[in-house]
Amino acid sequence: MTDVLTENAPQTDAPAKQDGPSLSDFVSRAANGQAADGRRDLVGITREELTELMAGMGESKFRVKQLWNWIYNRGVTDIEDMTNISKKLRDRLAQDFYVGRPVLTADQKSTDDTHKWLMKFHDGNEAETVYIPDRNEDRGAVCISSQVGCTLTCKFCHTGTQLLVRNLTPGEIVSQFMVARDSYGEWPTPANGIRRLSNIVMMGMGEPLFNYENVRDALRIAMDGEGISISRRRITLSTSGVVPEIVRCGEDLGVGLAISLHAPDDDLRNEIMPINKKYPLKELMDACRNYPGMSNARPITMEYVMLKGVNDKPEHARALAKLVKGVHCKFNLIPFNKWPGSDYECTPTNDIKKFAQILLDNGYEAPIRWPRGRDILAACGQLKSESQRQRKSRVGSTGDAGGCGKSDAGNEGIVAAQ
Repeated sequence: MTDVLTENAPQTDAPAKQDGPSLSDFVSRAANGQAADGRRDLVGITREELTELMAGMGESKFRVKQLWNWIYNRGVTDIEDMTNISKKLRDRLAQDFYVGRPVLTADQKSTDDTHKWLMKFHDGNEAETVYIPDRNEDRGAVCISSQVGCTLTCKFCHTGTQLLVRNLTPGEIVSQFMVARDSYGEWPTPANGIRRLSNIVMMGMGEPLFNYENVRDALRIAMDGEGISISRRRITLSTSGVVPEIVRCGEDLGVGLAISLHAPDDDLRNEIMPINKKYPLKELMDACRNYPGMSNARPITMEYVMLKGVNDKPEHARALAKLVKGVHCKFNLIPFNKWPGSDYECTPTNDIKKFAQILLDNGYEAPIRWPRGRDILAACGQLKSESQRQRKSRVGSTGDAGGCGKSDAGNEGIVAAQ
């Protein structure tokens, strides 16, 4: 394992210009958790809003296309590098805007080539992002976080022990993928479609559907064909089961859907995933049956972490097959990844294989997703930043939904990468 800390990277002490701070000034301030003197980050602004901003400056739609290309196709981080835009307009843009990136506070690489970044945002809060390479091909998935911490407290998930601090903005979400591209030198966007960072999985810290609008805007930016250009078929969103937003997600985005299921009945799921008390399995399965993105070519993925003596008996497998009847789906059986303080143990391998065979005999594909990145706590259910632990307003949470079905990163990323 390699572990490179970048928190104390050299910072520029260049004086600020009279008309506002330079980009280097912003980077220095960002490293100390400070905002950028009122300037706005261009990363995360939707194409529609960028069009309005340019119109307000008296600029044409063509400027929008230029800016979009520089930011999301070429990956520039300085307005001054946008050389086909006039110097006068670049100076004008730099007064009010910048092209931001989170500051890397940790950069770790596993012995199996899984790569994890800890990213600090302008207010000092942090989130983790993971790249999971495909075992068989030179490509893989970037596992992206949607919140700092998590509003839910799944019993088996390390992320759930870090209370929610806040939602991430569209820019903070999409910039995680951009930092991954920075790390692998994958700019400009490969025109031939051959790329190492081939997939996006919304399976990192947080519940994406409790931050739906921001996740939606970030993924639309990522899917835009003139920029990052990741096909919706290469994006998977994982949810613990926020029923009201599932169909909406399918209608707006049409990305792949993964359900953190982990139990075949309400009693057990209530125990390990309290969100089930708000959205029980019948409602969740109905939402899955009506998901617009479900098809024979792209089934819904049912994620199922294997907990020794808890949810791994043959009768559990048979109950699962009955539960998902009418849902075109497949299962991912996930060996539990131990994390500090957890009381759970992983089901023995032979028992996982028997469990998988029962599902297969009932007509459901059920591959075992072997752990990746365990040595750097980057595997499924292990993500947890060292951000502030203060409890913020639980934006988007409701009622007694006190647990999250999120299995974070690690194995599931391979679902999208294969």
